[in-house]
Amino acid sequence: MQEEIKKAIEVLRSGGVILYPTDTVWGLGCDATNENAVKRIFEIKRRGDTKAMLVLIDNPAKLQSYVDEVPDMAWDLIDMSEKPLTIIYPQAKNLAKNLIAPDKTIGIRVTKENFSRNLCAQFRNPIVSTSANISGNATPSNFSEISEDIKSAVDYVVNYRQNELTKPTPSSIIKLDKGGLFKLIRE
Repeated sequence: MQEEIKKAIEVLRSGGVILYPTDTVWGLGCDATNENAVKRIFEIKRRGDTKAMLVLIDNPAKLQSYVDEVPDMAWDLIDMSEKPLTIIYPQAKNLAKNLIAPDKTIGIRVTKENFSRNLCAQFRNPIVSTSANISGNATPSNFSEISEDIKSAVDYVVNYRQNELTKPTPSSIIKLDKGGLFKLIRE
């Protein structure tokens, strides 16, 4: 695993796009602070750049680097969540401009899965995570369902967990606003 993390980080640092296992589905990833890399993911997915993508981080303490204010409720939700949880925060900052939604929000998930957590920790930047499919097509359940178009478009395919056939659970999604207001987007 460590050798795969090292190779993936080299690609991320050079502005490349990787195909990697996450705490949910296999994802397309890049440095979430690099606008050109984010643009490439939109192109690979053939997706309009107004559709939001989320980022992964390895530690809740890093949230304050990427949003102006972390609502108090977020800390409890992260601690209590037993399955992957994406929280949409207001007032994103220090991320690629084309990654931040028009309303200035950003979806961030603190990953607890071993590979993606270690990748984020060692890369020391948030990493984009979006499903490894062409926009409008079904999300692949495992590596074997990812199209050759996607595999050939990325700069590096992580050679880890490719043989797993378990069906991943999508993350819950909650949108938090200032003042403690929240909206459940996906349970």
